[in-house]
Amino acid sequence: MAGPAVEVKNVSILFNLNKEKVDNIKEYFVKLVTRKLMFTEFWALKDISFTVEKGERLGILGFNGAGKSTLLKTVAGVLKPTKGTVKVQGIIAPLLELGAGFDSNYSGKENIFLYGATMGYSRKYIESKYDEIVEFSELKDFIDVPIKNYSSGMRARLGFAIATAVEPEVLILDEVLSVGDAKFRNKSEAKVKSMIAKGVTVLFVSHNTDQVRRLCDKAIILDKGTIIANGEVNEVCDIYDKLVGNGKK
Repeated sequence: MAGPAVEVKNVSILFNLNKEKVDNIKEYFVKLVTRKLMFTEFWALKDISFTVEKGERLGILGFNGAGKSTLLKTVAGVLKPTKGTVKVQGIIAPLLELGAGFDSNYSGKENIFLYGATMGYSRKYIESKYDEIVEFSELKDFIDVPIKNYSSGMRARLGFAIATAVEPEVLILDEVLSVGDAKFRNKSEAKVKSMIAKGVTVLFVSHNTDQVRRLCDKAIILDKGTIIANGEVNEVCDIYDKLVGNGKK
């Protein structure tokens, strides 16, 4: 299909933050009905616009609280914009909170099929990828163990292995290349590079400008929900490195 892989146009996201502590659901609804529940409006994203052409890789930089994860969740369809529009062409593989969809009482094997189903893939397709997933995750000896007995690193490795076993057209990565030990991180980056070589479009959030330079050809910097820099990856990473060096918070 013609047109960019991702088009974000004038997107803003508003969150209503509760001003006071509410101890239970009953108290919440009583205050809500009587209009005694006070909120503070917080714009997590403010009038964001950019496009990513098919096969391009966009790095998204910014300090904590800048709106990076909110932006990725909006592109992935997890959040609906308060204002503006998001258009994505192709199958999306969002690697946001790895393992967030796991059932802790199910084994690793059972969760492979559960996680695959939540991504929209059939059992037959996941069966064809099962051995590849287990091998990549390096969890063969633990695959029949309940997820509740996994460490956070093991859960993330299994989530990454499942999400990257598919063949997406748009890959969304939220700091997931920092999971696991150095060996697994290198293997994960190599896996993403192999997907890039096949023409996958990538949106990649990271604080590591060296990694962004290696994987991306464009970049933006978010600050308090707005884009303050947008352009060629090395130019934008240089700006971000200066911000970090200046101790900007």
